Amino acid sequence: MSIRHPQINLSRRSLFKFGAGAIGTGVLTAGLGSNLLAAEKTPVEEITPDKALQELLDGNERFAKRKRRNPDQSYSRLVEVAKGQKPFASILGCADSRVPSEIVFDQGLGDLFVCRIAGNIATTQQIGSLEFGSLVLGTKVIMVVGHERCGAVQAAIKGAPVPGNIGSLLEAIKPSVESSKDKSGDMVENVCKANILAQIKRLQSSSVLSELIKAEKLKIVGGYYDLDTGEISIVS
Repeated sequence: MSIRHPQINLSRRSLFKFGAGAIGTGVLTAGLGSNLLAAEKTPVEEITPDKALQELLDGNERFAKRKRRNPDQSYSRLVEVAKGQKPFASILGCADSRVPSEIVFDQGLGDLFVCRIAGNIATTQQIGSLEFGSLVLGTKVIMVVGHERCGAVQAAIKGAPVPGNIGSLLEAIKPSVESSKDKSGDMVENVCKANILAQIKRLQSSSVLSELIKAEKLKIVGGYYDLDTGEISIVS
């Protein structure tokens, strides 16, 4: 037994060293891989609005097809964006917990500049935030994202009294309710899409955003999210 113990201990030590080395190599490889991917990312300044929009749509397609890549979610990416952000796209989305932008577009840390509010309405504060995202941070596309069976839209259609400040949200949606009354099809879906277009118009009325659009540095589009499939379709 006294002869075999050193051999066993040595074997364990060797195994530990080998395991630590393998783990270290794996971490190093993963780190190098992340750095290579980061190096291959096109600088935001060189991305066109059309390219930014396509990146959003491609990411959503991966999500809907269960082929997410989960990009830009490594620790090295966290360290990178801690020094400064350069998101390529902005999202004005609903606060609904079922529509988290980074997940449904398959993006990561520092990729999206997101504003979320019930009913995806463009309030003064939301517009100011998106102006900052586009003018200062350099996002190339703003997508207003509404979604299927939106509770805020349903409440606006119902028109019943609501407590607190909830009514201020519904008031912003009511014009879209009125404009959709004579349309055929699902009322909630019609109002949701009309509301998306109405908020786009509000954003386009911003002097800051309109100038960026004229300079072909920005595009504003609408997206409709299907809760059942995870797919986003362009609203126009």
